[in-house]
Amino acid sequence: MKKPIIIDCDPGLDDAIALFMAFANENFEIKAITPAAGNQTLDKTAVNALKLVDFVGCGIPVARGASRPLFVEQKTAEHVHGESGLGDIVLPEPNRDFSTFDAYDTIYNEAVKHSKELVIVALGPLTNIALSILKHPDLKDHVANIILMGGSCGCGNDTPAAEFNIYADPDAARIVFESGITVTMVGLDVTHKSQVLPEEIKEIAAYKNKVSDIAAKVLENSLRFCRQHGFEGAVMHDPLAMAYAINSEVMTCKEYHVDVETKGEFTSGKTVVDIYNVTGKKPNAYVGVDIDREKFIAILKKAMMSYGA
Repeated sequence: MKKPIIIDCDPGLDDAIALFMAFANENFEIKAITPAAGNQTLDKTAVNALKLVDFVGCGIPVARGASRPLFVEQKTAEHVHGESGLGDIVLPEPNRDFSTFDAYDTIYNEAVKHSKELVIVALGPLTNIALSILKHPDLKDHVANIILMGGSCGCGNDTPAAEFNIYADPDAARIVFESGITVTMVGLDVTHKSQVLPEEIKEIAAYKNKVSDIAAKVLENSLRFCRQHGFEGAVMHDPLAMAYAINSEVMTCKEYHVDVETKGEFTSGKTVVDIYNVTGKKPNAYVGVDIDREKFIAILKKAMMSYGA
């Protein structure tokens, strides 16, 4: 039986690779893609999602979501993902329009249809999911798991304290972590271990299909950026979250309570992970603490190879 999933995202270069991985997976039944503002504005991320779906030809509905965070000022990551959100990747204009339903109702409707089975893979700020929870409080009774790329047990990457996806909408993140829905956090502690090494990028480039060509270009651009920050390979944040959705053996998790700081002058957006249970609060998340990098690379390569020549 195929796993019903919704991909909530903000494409985004590494989102593109994660989406290609999902499109290639025969065990997924992708019910919708729900873009929000994040790496770029909503107008750009939503069109990018349509372009990526059309490029592969899989016909998945794309339901537009939130154009701004709940309360904080909007932030984008143009310095990483470029003006379009897809860097120097140029894809044909989409041939169809967005779903007639918005992201919030799409998430809820699919969750009810596939109650206790639907998995949401969240690759961007959590605004869409938070709004769906606020609009439909019983969403928690229907979603099986939210696998989210975001947060960190330690330092951040957008501020010294906070990872970008959580920092971009900390209030939404707090709502999600406090929702009662099972959450799996794929944070910087593990995504920084997901480096795709130069020789592995060359192997992917050698597949010579239209998807692997784009993936290799994204990986090469990421490699240049990551080397400026002391990494040996290209760090793939969103693809690791997708790999975990494909095969949970790729990541080891521990149960912790996670709070999200929403007010701190220096710490807004920080995920406060109670590793030693000093608060006595019940765990509300499975937090990634380590990965099997070889398994991750194998999943990535298999997906890119599946698109043929």
